[in-house]
Amino acid sequence: MLSEPRSGRLAAWGNALLAGLVPPDDAVLAIVGEDAVHRVVGLPGESEPVGLTLALGRLRTLGVGALRVALPAPGHPLGLSGPPEFNARALDAQEAVVCHGAAFGLVPEVSEAGPAGDVHVQVVWQVLPVREAPPADVPSLGEAERELAEALREATEVLARLDVAGSGPVAEAAVDAYRARAERGREVLAPGYPPRAVRVLELAQRVGLLISLAYENGHGGAVSASEMAARGAALRPVERTARRAQVAAYNSVVEEREKRVR
Repeated sequence: MLSEPRSGRLAAWGNALLAGLVPPDDAVLAIVGEDAVHRVVGLPGESEPVGLTLALGRLRTLGVGALRVALPAPGHPLGLSGPPEFNARALDAQEAVVCHGAAFGLVPEVSEAGPAGDVHVQVVWQVLPVREAPPADVPSLGEAERELAEALREATEVLARLDVAGSGPVAEAAVDAYRARAERGREVLAPGYPPRAVRVLELAQRVGLLISLAYENGHGGAVSASEMAARGAALRPVERTARRAQVAAYNSVVEEREKRVR
């Protein structure tokens, strides 16, 4: 969770494009980000890879009105609804985009080319059929915000008590430095998202970074087996909650749309 998932960029800016809030060129630039190129394969009616602009336009004509995000992990098919082939590919990639309004999903395959220091990242989005059903374990935006605040408070207390790396001022400084770099010249979400979604996504990304720091910076003061087990027990549920909150934020456009038609 050190950076936004590619599925998040595709869904957020794809939703803005589908809603007519941004022009295609702006949406594609935001989706590609620092990658070299994105292509889409398996699109109905296309035998060759196509660019994002054509792909998003074609999906619209096929009935897609919005895009959802899935961020699955082993034992947690977050945002998925099947079938097994799509779920397996999404789990391998640890992310996917699921179309709303037509039974398609997109899974990224990321490759790198070039020498060290000049690496070019290429992304191929594979279009696959999905099952039209409610996505697994995705909370509402309000639920996600409440759960995330509670999980963060509980985990911070446990980590601080165990003197775990990632819970102190050094970690906070790293978080602030990361956010300053990450937020230069970028929007947290695309136009059309409610302020609450922006707030939830920012907090989820911050929590994700704290968890990464805690895992990467060693055991801190948690030197006994029982203390390390307690650390893992504290981190796992909050990481799960942060992923659920991320998905809720990206999917809030669909949530609001479904509320309006009820």
